[in-house]
Amino acid sequence: MLSLLISFLTVLSWASTPFEASGEVYIRLNKMGYLPEEEKIGVVFSKTPIKEKFILINEGTGETVLTIKPQRDKTDAWGDFYYYTVDFSEVQQEGVYFLRSKNTVIQSSSFQIGEKVYAHQQETLLAFMRQQRCGYNSTLDMVCHQRDGRTFFGPMPDSTYIDVSGGWHDAGDQLKYLITSSYATAHMLLAYEMYPDRFEDQFNALGQPSKNGIPDVLDEAKWGLDWMLKMHPQPDQLFHQVADDRDHKGYKIPDQDNSEYGWGANSYRPVYFATGESQGLQKYKSEATGVANLAGRSAAAFALAARIWKNDLKDTLFAATCRKAALSLYALGRKMEGYQQGNSYSAPYRYNESTWADDMEWGAAELFKTTHENKYLDQAKSYALISNTADSWTVADSADHYRLYPFINLGHYVLHGLVDDDFKSKLENYYLQGIQYTMGRAKMNPFEVGVPFIWCSNNLMTGLITQIILYEKMSGDQQFNAYLSSQKDWLFGRNPWGTTMFTGMPDWESSPKDVHTSLYVLLGLKVPGGLVDGPVYASIYNNLIGLHLENKDEFAAFQNAHVVYHDDVGDYSTNEPTMDGTAGAILMMTHWSGD
Repeated sequence: MLSLLISFLTVLSWASTPFEASGEVYIRLNKMGYLPEEEKIGVVFSKTPIKEKFILINEGTGETVLTIKPQRDKTDAWGDFYYYTVDFSEVQQEGVYFLRSKNTVIQSSSFQIGEKVYAHQQETLLAFMRQQRCGYNSTLDMVCHQRDGRTFFGPMPDSTYIDVSGGWHDAGDQLKYLITSSYATAHMLLAYEMYPDRFEDQFNALGQPSKNGIPDVLDEAKWGLDWMLKMHPQPDQLFHQVADDRDHKGYKIPDQDNSEYGWGANSYRPVYFATGESQGLQKYKSEATGVANLAGRSAAAFALAARIWKNDLKDTLFAATCRKAALSLYALGRKMEGYQQGNSYSAPYRYNESTWADDMEWGAAELFKTTHENKYLDQAKSYALISNTADSWTVADSADHYRLYPFINLGHYVLHGLVDDDFKSKLENYYLQGIQYTMGRAKMNPFEVGVPFIWCSNNLMTGLITQIILYEKMSGDQQFNAYLSSQKDWLFGRNPWGTTMFTGMPDWESSPKDVHTSLYVLLGLKVPGGLVDGPVYASIYNNLIGLHLENKDEFAAFQNAHVVYHDDVGDYSTNEPTMDGTAGAILMMTHWSGD
């Protein structure tokens, strides 16, 4: 992200704040639509009490199919509004509908109910991933950053050239991180392994429209794997970051990068070696105690890839390469337990990851599935007991930005299928504790949203949703279906601002438009599928460097003293789409897409 981090600890609060008086009624629904059998609850609010009923109308027939009496919400208000819920869960007939107030005739946007509401949407997210590619970018049909990079902190002399071209730009900026790329890659591979028949083949390995006999999610994952192999050139070597915040000097087209790293514009960029120690070329230094967060997560990705390329794609050569990388990376993590953070140069913001046992658990579990060697299973169980819920933001009221990363411990799910019933119960309980804790937060607000609004709150939300989905698969416990629906609805429009949090989904009128990316600002390029950072505490927003709004705040009436969101290119804290956030939504989107 264009500015990566501010340490901030706060507690969720929903106290009221005054607004200009208005009698208008606002309707907030899931704009993507609803699956027939799931809960369907909208939120309506106004400055004055709402005393009229609402009707649900079938847009195709004009028929009123349900009359609903709004139910007053009893939580603290989000701003100076009266909040109500309208429940139309009983309607399961497929079709296009809208809600309307019975007397004042205030109408919602149209929405669908149907089994295929989310069909193929995982492919939309992959379109955004292709836009983030560094090297050859098929969306732009251009090649960028071919001189990445010159080494620092490595065993070789500083400024030694190694080829680390490729990978993905991290967000609206053009940095590249193993921290986020390793998770994005492993997440896509796990989503494919869970739902192999739900992905399409419409693009080739370069991201061009042309079938190549390989699901596009695997083409995208391999783009990440190829770059990760470059970042791990020897069994005892691992690089973790390309470029730094010297990138943040304004908007630029990727193949015309004017950032100055000491070798001239559009030239070499630094690549940082993972030493397991504090790093920084100027006064701002990262924290580090080891490299196991990066090594364990990367090992999980390569172990997954080894199985998929061997068993599904019948590419034994690449499978062997991935297996070898998984083994050496995991061994490196065992040798250097601890975490390596991102590096900053002239700003205090960086990725603050400080967990690692969750990554080693995932890596060990995937290696056991790949090698069938019992030592990996034993080690995975040991790391699971260390990680438990301690590495999860879900049991905390606040956390520093990206400190508890990834935002879900996928190792618990992978390990669950490999252990006895007693250990299964432990793993289920780790997920359960987080879900229950966030539900306590959700009861404090009218939108039933369970995440704290730290930077990248939408990433937390997709992590929570995925955790609920996986918990149900692990335990068979379906008690959280309604809670899951409310979290999903938040991302797709049932929020104070009435916008979805994915670009172009379901359309550009109901989703983020003025996103904080160079490609939008300079080229007007709109690519659907990008998950924006999402709402943040106003106290975070008000203390970040360089934030400003380019236009009048269209959501001014819905902000409050505690949480804000802006669809504005000037707000990199809430409206910048991220690569890992988008990749981290693929599993949940695939789950909903249906067979």
